[in-house]
Amino acid sequence: MKLAGKTALITGAARRLGAQTAQTLHENGANIIIHYGHSADAAQALVERLNAVRANSATRFSADLRSLDAIHALAAYAIDAFGGLDILINNASSFYPTPLGQINENHWDDLMASNVKGPLFLAQACHPALKARQGVIVNMVDIHARSPLKEHTVYCCAKAANAMLTRSLALEMGPHVRVNGIAPGAILWPEADNAMTSAAQQAILDQVPLNRTGQPADIAEAILFLVSADYVNGQILAVDGGRQLF
Repeated sequence: MKLAGKTALITGAARRLGAQTAQTLHENGANIIIHYGHSADAAQALVERLNAVRANSATRFSADLRSLDAIHALAAYAIDAFGGLDILINNASSFYPTPLGQINENHWDDLMASNVKGPLFLAQACHPALKARQGVIVNMVDIHARSPLKEHTVYCCAKAANAMLTRSLALEMGPHVRVNGIAPGAILWPEADNAMTSAAQQAILDQVPLNRTGQPADIAEAILFLVSADYVNGQILAVDGGRQLF
Protein backbone atom coordinates (compact mmCIF):
# COMPACT_ATOMS: atom_id res chain seq x y z
CA MET A 1 0.00 0.00 0.00
CA LYS A 2 2.70 2.45 -1.06
CA LEU A 3 0.14 5.25 -1.57
CA ALA A 4 -1.72 4.83 1.72
CA GLY A 5 -2.96 8.17 3.00
CA LYS A 6 -2.42 9.93 -0.34
CA THR A 7 -5.07 11.50 -2.55
CA ALA A 8 -5.10 11.43 -6.37
CA LEU A 9 -7.13 13.46 -8.85
CA ILE A 10 -7.38 11.73 -12.24
CA THR A 11 -8.98 13.53 -15.17
CA GLY A 12 -10.97 11.56 -17.72
CA ALA A 13 -11.04 8.67 -15.27
CA ALA A 14 -14.45 7.14 -15.87
CA ARG A 15 -13.33 4.84 -18.67
CA ARG A 16 -10.40 3.22 -20.49
CA LEU A 17 -6.89 4.21 -19.34
CA GLY A 18 -8.15 6.64 -16.74
CA ALA A 19 -10.34 4.04 -15.07
CA GLN A 20 -7.51 1.51 -14.97
CA THR A 21 -5.21 4.13 -13.47
CA ALA A 22 -7.78 4.96 -10.82
CA GLN A 23 -8.13 1.29 -9.91
CA THR A 24 -4.36 0.74 -9.75
CA LEU A 25 -3.69 3.77 -7.55
CA HIS A 26 -6.64 2.80 -5.36
CA GLU A 27 -5.29 -0.74 -4.98
CA ASN A 28 -2.09 0.84 -3.71
CA GLY A 29 -3.92 2.79 -1.02
CA ALA A 30 -4.76 6.16 -2.58
CA ASN A 31 -8.04 8.01 -2.20
CA ILE A 32 -9.36 8.84 -5.67
CA ILE A 33 -11.22 11.77 -7.22
CA ILE A 34 -12.70 10.65 -10.55
CA HIS A 35 -13.07 13.55 -12.98
CA TYR A 36 -15.36 12.98 -15.95
CA GLY A 37 -16.91 14.95 -18.75
CA HIS A 38 -19.95 13.10 -20.11
CA SER A 39 -19.54 9.57 -18.73
CA ALA A 40 -21.57 10.09 -15.56
CA ASP A 41 -22.86 6.53 -15.31
CA ALA A 42 -19.43 4.99 -15.80
CA ALA A 43 -17.92 7.40 -13.26
CA GLN A 44 -20.58 6.55 -10.68
CA ALA A 45 -20.14 2.82 -11.24
CA LEU A 46 -16.38 3.11 -10.77
CA VAL A 47 -16.77 5.16 -7.59
CA GLU A 48 -19.15 2.53 -6.22
CA ARG A 49 -16.73 -0.30 -7.02
CA LEU A 50 -13.83 1.48 -5.33
CA ASN A 51 -15.88 2.38 -2.27
CA ALA A 52 -17.05 -1.22 -2.00
CA VAL A 53 -13.41 -2.22 -1.62
CA ARG A 54 -12.56 0.60 0.81
CA ALA A 55 -15.35 2.74 2.20
CA ASN A 56 -15.31 6.50 1.55
CA SER A 57 -12.16 6.31 -0.56
CA ALA A 58 -13.48 7.58 -3.91
CA THR A 59 -15.65 10.36 -5.25
CA ARG A 60 -16.44 11.98 -8.60
CA PHE A 61 -16.76 15.44 -10.13
CA SER A 62 -17.80 16.61 -13.59
CA ALA A 63 -16.00 19.53 -15.23
CA ASP A 64 -15.49 20.91 -18.72
CA LEU A 65 -11.71 21.27 -18.96
CA ARG A 66 -12.11 23.92 -21.65
CA SER A 67 -13.48 26.32 -19.00
CA LEU A 68 -11.24 28.04 -16.47
CA ASP A 69 -14.12 28.38 -14.03
CA ALA A 70 -14.78 24.65 -14.24
CA ILE A 71 -11.07 23.88 -13.83
CA HIS A 72 -10.89 25.99 -10.67
CA ALA A 73 -14.04 24.34 -9.32
CA LEU A 74 -12.55 20.89 -9.97
CA ALA A 75 -9.30 21.82 -8.22
CA ALA A 76 -11.15 23.20 -5.20
CA TYR A 77 -13.34 20.10 -4.94
CA ALA A 78 -10.36 17.74 -5.26
CA ILE A 79 -8.34 19.55 -2.60
CA ASP A 80 -11.27 19.59 -0.19
CA ALA A 81 -12.57 16.06 -0.79
CA PHE A 82 -9.98 14.28 1.38
CA GLY A 83 -8.23 17.23 3.01
CA GLY A 84 -5.38 17.79 0.56
CA LEU A 85 -3.91 16.60 -2.72
CA ASP A 86 -0.80 14.52 -3.45
CA ILE A 87 -1.20 13.35 -7.05
CA LEU A 88 -2.59 14.91 -10.23
CA ILE A 89 -2.93 12.72 -13.31
CA ASN A 90 -3.81 14.79 -16.40
CA ASN A 91 -5.26 11.95 -18.43
CA ALA A 92 -8.28 13.51 -20.20
CA SER A 93 -7.68 14.05 -23.91
CA SER A 94 -9.63 14.61 -27.11
CA PHE A 95 -8.42 12.57 -30.10
CA TYR A 96 -9.70 12.56 -33.68
CA PRO A 97 -8.35 13.14 -37.19
CA THR A 98 -8.00 16.60 -38.71
CA PRO A 99 -7.07 16.05 -42.39
CA LEU A 100 -5.34 18.96 -44.06
CA GLY A 101 -7.87 21.12 -45.89
CA GLN A 102 -10.61 20.26 -43.40
CA ILE A 103 -9.07 21.74 -40.23
CA ASN A 104 -11.16 24.46 -38.61
CA GLU A 105 -10.84 26.69 -35.58
CA ASN A 106 -13.09 24.47 -33.47
CA HIS A 107 -10.72 21.54 -33.99
CA TRP A 108 -7.81 23.69 -32.87
CA ASP A 109 -9.61 25.09 -29.83
CA ASP A 110 -10.93 21.70 -28.69
CA LEU A 111 -7.74 19.67 -29.10
CA MET A 112 -5.54 22.37 -27.61
CA ALA A 113 -7.95 22.85 -24.70
CA SER A 114 -8.10 19.21 -23.64
CA ASN A 115 -4.43 18.45 -24.23
CA VAL A 116 -2.71 21.70 -23.21
CA LYS A 117 -5.00 24.32 -21.67
CA GLY A 118 -6.70 21.94 -19.25
CA PRO A 119 -3.51 20.29 -17.96
CA LEU A 120 -1.73 23.64 -17.60
CA PHE A 121 -4.44 25.49 -15.71
CA LEU A 122 -5.40 22.50 -13.58
CA ALA A 123 -1.75 22.01 -12.62
CA GLN A 124 -1.50 25.70 -11.76
CA ALA A 125 -4.70 25.59 -9.66
CA CYS A 126 -3.55 22.47 -7.80
CA HIS A 127 0.04 23.61 -7.35
CA PRO A 128 -0.27 25.15 -3.85
CA ALA A 129 -1.92 22.00 -2.50
CA LEU A 130 0.56 19.72 -4.24
CA LYS A 131 3.49 21.81 -3.00
CA ALA A 132 2.24 21.53 0.58
CA ARG A 133 2.36 17.72 0.30
CA GLN A 134 5.50 17.33 -1.88
CA GLY A 135 3.20 16.06 -4.59
CA VAL A 136 3.54 14.81 -8.15
CA ILE A 137 1.93 15.41 -11.54
CA VAL A 138 1.83 12.91 -14.39
CA ASN A 139 0.68 14.12 -17.82
CA MET A 140 -0.63 11.81 -20.52
CA VAL A 141 1.51 12.65 -23.53
CA ASP A 142 1.71 10.39 -26.63
CA ILE A 143 4.41 8.88 -28.82
CA HIS A 144 2.96 11.12 -31.54
CA ALA A 145 4.22 14.16 -29.69
CA ARG A 146 7.53 13.21 -31.31
CA SER A 147 6.52 11.21 -34.41
CA PRO A 148 3.54 12.70 -36.28
CA LEU A 149 0.46 10.65 -37.09
CA LYS A 150 -0.95 11.16 -40.58
CA GLU A 151 -4.16 13.24 -40.72
CA HIS A 152 -3.82 14.20 -37.03
CA THR A 153 -1.81 17.42 -37.34
CA VAL A 154 -3.65 19.39 -34.65
CA TYR A 155 -3.64 16.50 -32.16
CA CYS A 156 0.09 15.94 -32.69
CA CYS A 157 0.77 19.66 -32.20
CA ALA A 158 -1.26 19.59 -28.99
CA LYS A 159 0.60 16.57 -27.62
CA ALA A 160 3.95 18.12 -28.57
CA ALA A 161 2.91 21.16 -26.53
CA ASN A 162 1.90 18.82 -23.70
CA ALA A 163 5.38 17.28 -23.74
CA MET A 164 6.99 20.71 -23.40
CA LEU A 165 4.45 21.63 -20.73
CA THR A 166 5.56 18.56 -18.77
CA ARG A 167 9.22 19.55 -18.89
CA SER A 168 8.50 23.22 -18.21
CA LEU A 169 6.35 22.47 -15.17
CA ALA A 170 9.04 20.14 -13.84
CA LEU A 171 11.44 23.07 -13.96
CA GLU A 172 8.96 25.60 -12.55
CA MET A 173 7.55 23.45 -9.76
CA GLY A 174 10.75 21.92 -8.41
CA PRO A 175 11.91 21.15 -5.83
CA HIS A 176 8.55 20.66 -4.14
CA VAL A 177 6.50 19.06 -6.95
CA ARG A 178 7.73 16.49 -9.48
CA VAL A 179 6.23 16.46 -13.00
CA ASN A 180 6.58 13.60 -15.49
CA GLY A 181 4.74 12.22 -18.49
CA ILE A 182 3.62 8.95 -20.03
CA ALA A 183 3.70 8.43 -23.81
CA PRO A 184 1.51 5.44 -24.71
CA GLY A 185 1.80 3.55 -27.95
CA ALA A 186 -0.77 1.03 -29.20
CA ILE A 187 -2.70 0.27 -26.03
CA LEU A 188 -6.42 0.65 -26.83
CA TRP A 189 -7.69 1.20 -30.35
CA PRO A 190 -9.83 4.29 -31.00
CA GLU A 191 -13.58 3.90 -30.57
CA ALA A 192 -16.69 4.72 -32.59
CA ASP A 193 -16.20 7.35 -35.29
CA ASN A 194 -12.43 7.04 -35.07
CA ALA A 195 -12.38 3.24 -35.31
CA MET A 196 -9.54 1.75 -37.36
CA THR A 197 -9.72 -1.08 -39.88
CA SER A 198 -8.01 -4.38 -39.11
CA ALA A 199 -5.47 -3.60 -41.83
CA ALA A 200 -4.64 -0.24 -40.25
CA GLN A 201 -4.25 -1.88 -36.86
CA GLN A 202 -1.94 -4.51 -38.28
CA ALA A 203 0.16 -1.85 -40.02
CA ILE A 204 0.78 -0.28 -36.62
CA LEU A 205 1.59 -3.61 -34.98
CA ASP A 206 4.12 -4.29 -37.74
CA GLN A 207 6.06 -1.29 -36.38
CA VAL A 208 6.06 -2.62 -32.81
CA PRO A 209 9.03 -4.91 -32.03
CA LEU A 210 6.89 -6.78 -29.49
CA ASN A 211 4.28 -7.26 -32.27
CA ARG A 212 1.29 -6.81 -29.99
CA THR A 213 -0.73 -4.13 -28.28
CA GLY A 214 -0.12 -3.20 -24.70
CA GLN A 215 -2.74 -3.30 -21.96
CA PRO A 216 -4.26 -0.49 -19.87
CA ALA A 217 -2.50 -2.03 -16.87
CA ASP A 218 0.85 -1.33 -18.58
CA ILE A 219 0.07 2.39 -18.53
CA ALA A 220 -1.32 2.35 -15.00
CA GLU A 221 1.73 0.53 -13.65
CA ALA A 222 4.03 3.01 -15.39
CA ILE A 223 2.10 5.87 -13.80
CA LEU A 224 2.40 4.18 -10.41
CA PHE A 225 6.16 4.00 -10.96
CA LEU A 226 6.40 7.70 -11.79
CA VAL A 227 4.23 8.62 -8.81
CA SER A 228 6.50 6.61 -6.51
CA ALA A 229 9.95 7.28 -8.01
CA ASP A 230 11.10 10.23 -5.90
CA TYR A 231 14.15 11.16 -8.03
CA VAL A 232 12.52 10.97 -11.47
CA ASN A 233 11.52 14.41 -12.72
CA GLY A 234 10.89 16.04 -16.09
CA GLN A 235 10.84 12.71 -17.92
CA ILE A 236 8.44 11.30 -20.50
CA LEU A 237 8.30 7.52 -20.38
CA ALA A 238 7.32 5.78 -23.62
CA VAL A 239 5.19 2.69 -23.03
CA ASP A 240 4.95 1.54 -26.64
CA GLY A 241 6.52 -1.89 -27.05
CA GLY A 242 9.50 -0.27 -28.78
CA ARG A 243 7.54 1.40 -31.57
CA GLN A 244 9.61 4.58 -31.37
CA LEU A 245 12.64 2.57 -32.47
CA PHE A 246 11.36 2.83 -36.05
